[in-house]
Amino acid sequence: MEAKEQVLAAMKAAGEPVNAGKIAELSGLDRKDVDKAMKELKAEGAIVSPVRCKWEPASK
Repeated sequence: MEAKEQVLAAMKAAGEPVNAGKIAELSGLDRKDVDKAMKELKAEGAIVSPVRCKWEPASK
């Protein structure tokens, strides 16, 4: 599973908007990998930020 998929899976599992640190904790990925994956997901419009500094999948 690639990092972007792991980040999305962790977000869905959390069931609420989460920050990058929490995603790293849930997914077991390194924080740098989470940040890179989130940057790509943001550019694709796959994740949205309903609350400042917290993210969730765009289609719930």
